[in-house]
Amino acid sequence: MNVKELIKTYITTQPGQKRLDMEVLHKLMLKTAPGCKLWFHDGRNEQNKIVSNPNIGYGAFLIKYAGGKTKEWFRIGISANTTGISVYILGLADKTYLAKTFGKKIGKASLTGYCIKFKSLKDINIEVLEAAIRYGMTAED
Repeated sequence: MNVKELIKTYITTQPGQKRLDMEVLHKLMLKTAPGCKLWFHDGRNEQNKIVSNPNIGYGAFLIKYAGGKTKEWFRIGISANTTGISVYILGLADKTYLAKTFGKKIGKASLTGYCIKFKSLKDINIEVLEAAIRYGMTAED
């Protein structure tokens, strides 16, 4: 399967409201970052061991490791989890930015240095989430 088919399959296998929310988020991402690189990560590492929930990824940036090694990875990721949905905004230099800038306005969500986690889209202000995503797509690493 190609990436678009993997994404469609992942979204359609989610239960009820979570599936509907993931569909809305996917459409929002495609509108917010038209033409961006699409990714699907099944949550497995190089040894085929499950290490995370599957992620749909959007955009790209280079992760820089000590010693000069780099790896291309997605800039924004969305993932269904047991308690709701996580939106990952990767590559931010300031790990306090999301919470400081969007935390009080986003609604019922928890924010870390790179993750916005919520139960359902009805619990958050989607315009604030979109602003966080827009920032993440353009932020310097």
